[in-house]
Amino acid sequence: MSSTGDITAQGRARAARPLPSASPQGVPRDEAATTTPGADEIGYRGPTACAAAGITYRQLDYWARTALVEPSIRPAHGSGTQRLYSFRDILVLKIVKRLLDTGVGLQNIRVAVQHLRGRGVADLAGMTLMSDGASVYECTSYDEVVDLVQGGQGVFGIAVGAVWREVEASLGCLQGERPDTGEVLYRHNPDDELARRRRERAG
Repeated sequence: MSSTGDITAQGRARAARPLPSASPQGVPRDEAATTTPGADEIGYRGPTACAAAGITYRQLDYWARTALVEPSIRPAHGSGTQRLYSFRDILVLKIVKRLLDTGVGLQNIRVAVQHLRGRGVADLAGMTLMSDGASVYECTSYDEVVDLVQGGQGVFGIAVGAVWREVEASLGCLQGERPDTGEVLYRHNPDDELARRRRERAG
């Protein structure tokens, strides 16, 4: 992982390193924000994103307007348009909420968001974010977590994989939609819904 200041490992594993500083231009959207969403991607409207992430609509709106976490499927374009958030967007929203609740500063949260946007799905599932309130660190192994805690740098941690499962469970009970057609779907069984519609047409 890139870093503004490497920490030399002492003991079992290479120590986790602080995330790099955010770019002066702010947090860029990920590639999904600049490309047409795939037909199989599910989008979630603002109220659904709030419910799954445990935040208020005011927070959601403010974070979107300040480019902290923007909807990657469909941004708002004037009155009457609905933002659509992806699963990854909502995962990031929930992590931002937890970082704020633990007292991490906004600049460090922007760093964490930028880092999360740039990682693949497999990387996120095994990642733990640790912080001492001043810096945010990425840990990818138990040894790295232990090193930070013993060094006094890991005051608290967020297991991204666990947050992922929480968001997935929440969205399983909430409705999403296909961004291209507006078809209502539920994340936990979109294939079942499509299969039901095919059976109805065939019958």
